[in-house]
Amino acid sequence: MAERAPVDPGGPVHPVDTAGSVDPAGPAGPAGPVDPVELADPGEAAAEAALRPHTLGEFVGQRRVWEQLSVLLDGSRSRGVPPEHLLLAGPPGLGKTTLAMIVAAELGRPLRITSGPVIQHAGELASILSNVTEGEVLFVDEIHRMSRPAEETLYLAMEDFRVDVVVGRGPGATSIPLDIPRFTLVGATTRAGLLPGPLRDRFGFTAQLDYYDDAELAVILARSAGLLGLALAPAAAAEIAGRSRGTPRVANRLLRRVRDWAEVRGGGTLDLDATAAALELYEVDARGLDRLDRAVLDALCRRFGGGPVGLSTLAVSVGEETETVEGVVEPFLLREGLLVRTPRGRLATSAAFAHLGLDPQAAGRLL
Repeated sequence: MAERAPVDPGGPVHPVDTAGSVDPAGPAGPAGPVDPVELADPGEAAAEAALRPHTLGEFVGQRRVWEQLSVLLDGSRSRGVPPEHLLLAGPPGLGKTTLAMIVAAELGRPLRITSGPVIQHAGELASILSNVTEGEVLFVDEIHRMSRPAEETLYLAMEDFRVDVVVGRGPGATSIPLDIPRFTLVGATTRAGLLPGPLRDRFGFTAQLDYYDDAELAVILARSAGLLGLALAPAAAAEIAGRSRGTPRVANRLLRRVRDWAEVRGGGTLDLDATAAALELYEVDARGLDRLDRAVLDALCRRFGGGPVGLSTLAVSVGEETETVEGVVEPFLLREGLLVRTPRGRLATSAAFAHLGLDPQAAGRLL
């Protein structure tokens, strides 16, 4: 079953089999897999693919990581050898997949894409590794979700470029060592703390991606608008950037929603008024909180007087799963200083009451 490579909204979509490769410079050619979006609307597919940077020179933000990667790749090219294995860590939507594609493009090597959850057996990983070519870049998204047997197979492949193929079962089983070409593994994870120490130590370079500031997001939005053929006013770009939660993926998604509103109701003009109206329609407020974010804050402040309240109680009060509240909502609210975690439960801060226009003293809570 073909796996679809994880992508940022606005980026190209490569249907990739775990044993197949893609050209990092763009969608597969006539002999390669065909994207169903391309069949439906070739123009839209081309525009979406163009939003993803293909070289380090086009990549905006993450300046420290940019400089580190630039030196690493230049050194690798000057020596004529594949670079060491790379680990990209950080929250979703910050460009880990994009950087993996850029690494392959900068090296001029093919890119093979898979993900940790689909590699559940050592044999599956051995099959992938036995098909890599010299210098190929293997990108494993969510690498922390690989099974333990597959991880142990990966240790040997990363260090000695060899896999052991077990033939037979029981006492008669035989391990046959198989040499594989030298390759570069690029692993991506949103939870670096879940990576076992032996796996983490085998990466020669680890990059920690941080959230973008509004100025960087405005540059990304201006570039995306230009590639989509949109006339985006600077004030509108700044407004979208301020509501994008520091994440390019969110920024590009909001840009497309503003484009939709402008084309349908705003006469095609992407100005500040159109942006504000579109984001109000899609319930994204001035700080980037969406409907679910505000529902959690509202329940915490109004129903529970600011807390403390347990996670499961809070999740039930808004009709969501605890995993959704903990993994999707809370990280942003914590980063914005609107919520804190304590041993007794979740607490709303005074900033949360102010954002909702409530009096914290009236609720009996002021942090």
